[in-house]
Amino acid sequence: MTSYDVIVVGGGNAGFSAAHAARERGARVLLLEKGAAGEAGGNSFYTAGAFRFPFSGLDELRPLIEQDPRHATTDVPPYTAEDFLADMKRVTDGRCDPVLTDVLVGDAAEAVRWLAGKGIRWRLMYERQAYESDGHWRFFGGLVVGTSGGGKGLIAGHTEAALASGVEIRYGAAVTALPRDGQRVTGVEYRDASGAVHEVSASAVVLAAGGFEADPDRRARHLGPEWRRAKIRGNPLNTGEVLDLAIAAGAQPYGDWTSCHSTAWDANAPDGGGNRTLTNQLTRQSYPVGIVVNREGRRFVDEGADYRNYTYAKYGREILRQPGGVAFQLFDATSRPLLRSEEYDSHPITAAQADTLAELAAALGIDPAGLEETVARFNASIDDGVPFDPSVKDGRAAAVQPPKSNWALALDAPPYYGYAVTCGITFTFGGVRVDTDARVLDGGGAPIPGLYAAGELVGGLFSGNYPGGSGLTSGTVFGRRAGTHAAGAARV
Repeated sequence: MTSYDVIVVGGGNAGFSAAHAARERGARVLLLEKGAAGEAGGNSFYTAGAFRFPFSGLDELRPLIEQDPRHATTDVPPYTAEDFLADMKRVTDGRCDPVLTDVLVGDAAEAVRWLAGKGIRWRLMYERQAYESDGHWRFFGGLVVGTSGGGKGLIAGHTEAALASGVEIRYGAAVTALPRDGQRVTGVEYRDASGAVHEVSASAVVLAAGGFEADPDRRARHLGPEWRRAKIRGNPLNTGEVLDLAIAAGAQPYGDWTSCHSTAWDANAPDGGGNRTLTNQLTRQSYPVGIVVNREGRRFVDEGADYRNYTYAKYGREILRQPGGVAFQLFDATSRPLLRSEEYDSHPITAAQADTLAELAAALGIDPAGLEETVARFNASIDDGVPFDPSVKDGRAAAVQPPKSNWALALDAPPYYGYAVTCGITFTFGGVRVDTDARVLDGGGAPIPGLYAAGELVGGLFSGNYPGGSGLTSGTVFGRRAGTHAAGAARV
């Protein structure tokens, strides 16, 4: 039986962060990835690569990001650690573990710089987080930096750095057991692509294999039966077996197992996710400048309640609750130029265009009378005395139920555009409990010897919602801590 100092289970951002950190401490590291080489990268591969972290402004970011001529006319408001902490508490309604949240916020900025030292490249996300206004690009919502090439670029950079440092990667390795000696986890058992079973020993094991979002039965059990029909946004291999193995080894289930990150997703996207070409382009996130209705033509959310990156992760759930689990984002000739090109100009796309609302409703399967009534009431309720500005919370409201708190534009300039969306699940919030060293804790709160966790498998950080970009940051923060302490344990 072969032996390593540290075994990392999962080849996404969290797993690679753990592997990098363990190698820095001189550990012999094996990374096991369930997917084949052409399926690898976990959910991280399918993201836009956005990382949330505190910064004082553009000048602090310049050494980190790729140069762009637009920087000369770009406004980047500061985003402080206090802002990040307040956002975590606000969007989770205070249900984020205070100790873990302090670690996330406190380590976030240095974690991004650390990844840059590994060769990960960064850029300002103009196409996702900024609007041009009065000749200036204005960023919003505290989320401005992402990896070059999105999730694809992130995983490519991680893989190159890991191989260069001496990390061994085995693809097609589905972990099936966590061997133990008493309470101590002593390695892993895995099945390769041919079906052969292997056992590998290690002084420490880091679990970074994601949640259970890709398994319909586990979704139904923990989130509710309606979640069987949610579409998988990312990795179809995150089916929860490793999370179950951790709990079977004594790990304490922790966090909110009844909620998840989910968003508006193309209604006709494949159910099983895994589109490695379009990845994140199947999401539809420009809804704050339009209205969203169900099949009856009725609005059901406040599209302008907050910046997109503070609402999108919870609005997928609201779509799932509508008749047929579908909804429709509607825009007109005024708002259509404001939509994100990478999402709304991508193909294939489930959409329609028409010169009248009745024709648009017929094309999309919306009740025409219901839609026309909704739009008439909405248009008449807008406070036209407040100027529209999509780069700030402008207070331009529509006094209807539900209200639209910001960015209310009348839907009255043909042609009209409609996009059919459903609920796309990204990752689940329930996981196992860890301490500040990323050691997995048992039911009594004691560390399980030899076992660490990072990424989506860690519970306690998010509940009901999350601030956009904090998932990848969490993966690196706790992956780095897991790898560092796992390597230290291996030297004891």
